[in-house]
This record gives sequence, C-alpha cells and structure tokens, in this order.
Amino acid sequence: MEKPQQVISFRYVADRYRAEVIPTKAPRTQVDNAAELAKLIEFFDNPPCPLDAITPQHVKQYIRWRSKTAKVRANRERALLSHIWNWSRGERYTALPNPCAGIKGNSETGRDIYVEDDAYTSMWEKASQMLHDAMGLAYLTGQRPADTLRMDEAHIKDGCLEVRQGKTSKKLRVTIDAELRAIIARVKARKRENPVYSTRLVVLDNGQPPSIKTLQKHWQDARTAARLPTDIQFRDLRAKAGTDTTDQTGDIRKAQQQLGHQNLAMTEHYVRQRRGDKVNPTVRLKPKSK
Repeated sequence: MEKPQQVISFRYVADRYRAEVIPTKAPRTQVDNAAELAKLIEFFDNPPCPLDAITPQHVKQYIRWRSKTAKVRANRERALLSHIWNWSRGERYTALPNPCAGIKGNSETGRDIYVEDDAYTSMWEKASQMLHDAMGLAYLTGQRPADTLRMDEAHIKDGCLEVRQGKTSKKLRVTIDAELRAIIARVKARKRENPVYSTRLVVLDNGQPPSIKTLQKHWQDARTAARLPTDIQFRDLRAKAGTDTTDQTGDIRKAQQQLGHQNLAMTEHYVRQRRGDKVNPTVRLKPKSK
C-alpha cells in the first residue's frame, strides 16, 4: 500500500522560498519580495492553506482583496506568487499548473512626471548641501536614489565613476566630465572639515552617509519650501536624466546606456511617457505656380 502523500502548506513553501531564493536576488528586490511575501502569507495562511488547494479563483480573490488599498502592489505580489509556484514545481512541491496563468492584474499607467528645469532650480535653491550633492549626482549619472547614495570615492577609477545598480546588478562606468568633477571636488573639500571622514560621495553635514529615509525627508522639506507639487519625487530625476539625454543627443540609445536598461523598448516607454514624442508640424504642399 502506498503511503498517503504529505500535505504541503503554502506557508511551508513560502518559508523555503524566503530562505533559498530571495537571498540570491539583488538587495532592493530582496526588500520588495520580503514585503510582498508577507502579504501573500497574510492571505493564504489565514487559515493555513495547502499549496495544492490554491486555484485561479483564489488568485483573483487575492487581487480583489489587495486592490482595495494597493492596486499596483497587488500586481507585484501576483507576479511573486507566480514565480513561487513555478519554483515549487521545479522542487516537486506541486505538480499542478500555475494558478496565476490567465489571471490578469490591474491596469497600470506608470509615472509620467517630468521635472522641468525651473522646478529643478527651485528645489536646488531650497535644498540642503547634502541634497545639492545627491541631486547633482543622480541627475548627471541617471541613477536610482539607492545607487546614488552608494556612490563612493573608491568607485572613481580611470576618469570614470563606476556604478553597480542594486536592482539589476548592471555595471556602468560614467565618464567624469567637468560638471561631475566639480561636484566630486566640492564633496571632498567639505568632508575634509569633518573629524569623521566617510568615503561616500553623498554625506550629511556631520560627514556621515544618509539613509534613504533621510534623503526623502530632505527632499520633502525642499519641495515644501519651493511650493512644488507633492507628486514630484527624487526618483523622477532619473527619468529627467534619460529624457534630457535623448532630447540633447537625438539618440535614445544614449539614454538606454546611461540608465542601464536591458532593452530599448524599456527606455522608449520610460522616456516618451514623460514628455511625449518630439514631432514636426504638418508639412503643407505648396500650390504649383501657373
């Protein structure tokens, strides 16, 4: 007689995935996955649910439940659930098809904020010195907030600022031009005045590197003082960098390289959505002379 098959709960699989898979991902993805997994467990482990009992109907119920407060996060969590399921099949925790297949998430429009030059200048005038440096580095390099805060003097080699993107692990070398060199020189000069010297390029007045929350607080304070809309965020400087690079060079591939996007379609969506395509007016046909 065959032994009855052991019932494997979703919580058990989720815990195994957290221990074995999440640590192999990029740091930012690990943080996001941990929060997403917590919500999945909250739904599928109350009461405890066998993995094989999850059906497409339950996935749809989850999306409805999460969409009451977080429509975009519901999509990310559905994507994680799908990845967990496929991983579970490979680990032989289940042989059932993925219940997420065919279940659509919520429609997303994406951000379309472009930080105009006058808004950038207004922010600059109200910003702290730390925020001055962070804004300049983020805009000139086109990098994410977390990657900007990780920039270090040790990353300056052969006339370039080396960047390893935390989200994708993509490596970039940003040429240090006159403007970027001026920022780095200003940072080094200011840090020499502090008894505690950090090699990070973005530091507070006491010479210590700020956290993401501290950066966001300085941004919010400057934005309030400049009387700008609250939907303008520090991360929008990355989109401004890509958009401005495209407009100034006429080559969107330059923006793709700067932003570290894997494919051009991603850059086109990222850049065009901010300001729209640049087009010429209608060409009118001149009447033929008689």
